[in-house]
Amino acid sequence: MKTKKFITLLLTSLTILMVVLSGLMKAIHLPWSVEGLVKFNLPNSATVLGLMEMTFAILFIFPKTMRIGFILLSCYFAGAMATELSHDGSMFNPGIALVLIWITAYLRDKSLFLGPEKFL
Repeated sequence: MKTKKFITLLLTSLTILMVVLSGLMKAIHLPWSVEGLVKFNLPNSATVLGLMEMTFAILFIFPKTMRIGFILLSCYFAGAMATELSHDGSMFNPGIALVLIWITAYLRDKSLFLGPEKFL
């Protein structure tokens, strides 16, 4: 049981750190972070997108707001994947984040992934 808690904590920390750093790099307009947004004609949205990422990650940290944070992060990174694919980009970067978010959410709260028959 201790191993599962350790793995869950480690994966949660890694996921949150990755998403917050990504958001911070956009919010402070680091060149390599904003460079990708330029090809999508979104360089002026970097601050807003970065703040959204960080806010959603903070919501995901706390147990009471984890569900809404999970939904918002999933939507954000799914949108990032769709944007990348629509511009012949690679969905690798947002895809890794999305997979980590889903694995972490599953380890923290399996009820997010239960079918409707479990609630009847």
